[in-house]
Amino acid sequence: MKKHPLLDINYIRKVDRSNAQDSKIIESFAVDDALCLAASEHRETSIHYWVHKPTVVLGIPDSRLPYLEDGINFLQKQGYDVLIRNSGGLAVVLDEGVLNISLIFPDAKHFDIHDGYEAMVEFIRWVFEDEGLPIEAYEIEESYCPGTYDLSIHGKKFAGISQRRVKSGSAVQIYLDVEGHGEERAELLKTFYKLAKNGTQTKFNYPNINPNVMASLEQLFHKKLSVKHVMDRVEQKLTEQSVTIDERPMFSEEREWFENRLELMKQRNERLFHK
Repeated sequence: MKKHPLLDINYIRKVDRSNAQDSKIIESFAVDDALCLAASEHRETSIHYWVHKPTVVLGIPDSRLPYLEDGINFLQKQGYDVLIRNSGGLAVVLDEGVLNISLIFPDAKHFDIHDGYEAMVEFIRWVFEDEGLPIEAYEIEESYCPGTYDLSIHGKKFAGISQRRVKSGSAVQIYLDVEGHGEERAELLKTFYKLAKNGTQTKFNYPNINPNVMASLEQLFHKKLSVKHVMDRVEQKLTEQSVTIDERPMFSEEREWFENRLELMKQRNERLFHK
């Protein structure tokens, strides 16, 4: 593995929240914040897996859509929860076929924000290198939540990356469309934006989504794939590199950080949804 300096590790802490029935998405963002604070104190790298029941996670700019309530009503009628996250970007779709991975790095003050993104790009390329397909990182303009570090194969986006820094820890978060049909998730958000904008001119440039530019890894690899398979592959690759995986639970101070950050997330969402 050609290592980005941030990936030159021999130890990683693992937090597994991949059981969609047991985990709440608002808690997953609070876990990342707590792990950032832990990284600040103990200078350790962590990996956090999270999977959730159908949820649309909105970005802060989405909260300013002129007919946001109409868009949210539509999503809820389709069976989706709605949350506004504390990291950058725009709306993304999560469900049991989407694996979120956060890599939490210490010493964020000593590396450029682009380093975090580039480390995640290299990490994902490494995980899937045996597939023999070129994973490219550039903006897929007609995707949902378009960004410079969109990951795609032959022009079809399957992942997007965001980053959040807390104290001197950095959580680099990626969603991977693993199972199902990427274009169906894109169609959902295309309708959401149509309803939430309702033809209004906005200062912010919201995406004009083309569902045909998005796909799942199952579709791109032309084989059955599961979230668990991807997690197992990640850990196999880490083990092959002699990386020690530590699964210890959060200790009391980290639980306290988690509870504080969870409360902040709840307050942010209450303000935005009940203004």
